[in-house]
Amino acid sequence: MPLNLADAGEELIIRKVGGTPDVKKHLEDMGFTVGESINIITELGGNIIVKVKESRVALSNELARRIMV
Repeated sequence: MPLNLADAGEELIIRKVGGTPDVKKHLEDMGFTVGESINIITELGGNIIVKVKESRVALSNELARRIMV
């Protein structure tokens, strides 16, 4: 399922990162790689706050749809 449909507080494993090559590279540079564990912290104003590799990152709903968990 896409990351934007998951519930806050869940610990998830990234299964696939989609999008154009530029989008994939951008997400991978932020730590969103296949097999990585992430936690959804909260949703604020359409953005999703996640914890990945000991960092908190805000993702737009559009980018979150590209990450399958």
